[in-house]
Amino acid sequence: MIPINEAQHQLQQSIAPMSQSHQPIAIAGQTSNTVLLSEADSASVARETLYLLSVPGMRESIREGMATPIALLDRSLDW
Repeated sequence: MIPINEAQHQLQQSIAPMSQSHQPIAIAGQTSNTVLLSEADSASVARETLYLLSVPGMRESIREGMATPIALLDRSLDW
C-alpha cells in the first residue's frame, strides 16, 4: 500500500506497468483506502461477476456461504 501523495506523483509512471502485470495498486488515503485497477482488469472483474450471477442459484449460494459462520465450515478439504 502506498500513501496517496506518493500515488499522485507516480500515477503516470504506474499505469503501463500495472496494466502489464495485472497487479492492482493499493492506495492509502487520509480517511479511507482504495485500489487502482487497469481498465482491462476492471472489465474482467465485471464480466466474471455478470457470468457468476447468470448461473442459476449462484447468487443464493454465494449469499448462503457469506452468512455461514467460519466455525461451521468444513475444513477437511485437502487442496
